[in-house]
Amino acid sequence: MTTLSRNASTASRVIALAADILAFIIGLWIVLYLLDANPGNDLVQVTHDTARWLATWSHDLFTFDKEWARVVCGYGLAAVVYLFVGHAIAGRLRKH
Repeated sequence: MTTLSRNASTASRVIALAADILAFIIGLWIVLYLLDANPGNDLVQVTHDTARWLATWSHDLFTFDKEWARVVCGYGLAAVVYLFVGHAIAGRLRKH
């Protein structure tokens, strides 16, 4: 394995891991919201703030009547996009 190939492989793993972590944070917020976690708890606040920042473009994209459906779809869309794009980029790097 050449140095360039090894570097591309390492970079692809880092990108895929970053995408997984971002999606996990958003998914964790969805679960905490659905379980009606205490909004005064520091972990819940940090998770919500981070997920909201990561999903700035999608968190209020949908206008369902039920708030839980807006949260699941809006934040869930962001998580899926992070996973799809991150792993697509990682896959392209692995091929080169």
